[in-house]
Amino acid sequence: MAVVAHNENDVALLARLMRAEAEGEGNLGMLMVGNVGVNRVLADCLDFKDIRSIQRMVFQSPGGFEATQKSYFYQRAREQDKRLARQVIQGARFHPATNSLWFFEPSGNCPAQWFNQWNTGRYKSHCFFSPSQSACPSVY
Repeated sequence: MAVVAHNENDVALLARLMRAEAEGEGNLGMLMVGNVGVNRVLADCLDFKDIRSIQRMVFQSPGGFEATQKSYFYQRAREQDKRLARQVIQGARFHPATNSLWFFEPSGNCPAQWFNQWNTGRYKSHCFFSPSQSACPSVY
């Protein structure tokens, strides 16, 4: 059962985001970006109180994803990427992005905190950050 409401356009949109943000990190890296996206839709906390759909999550401004500003994001979604998007929409979670709401690619090591959110780990070049369970229970 899906953890967020969606239609086929949402699946394609999430797939495009996942590919644009993390294609170089392979399927697992793309799945982790998908986790962050789904978590933002689920979250009712911090910067994500008004984000209730995949469409709003992808194009959130300010605070959205940098990839939406690049032409690469606007390519058509591939079937293989849509399969990955469906996995995270169905609730599959992958550490260290399991409860994460943010990720970024630092020039060196991952900081312990980023905007007061704790580092939950690194996968290839991306560092993932999660709120505390008390600050944002809806992503746990």
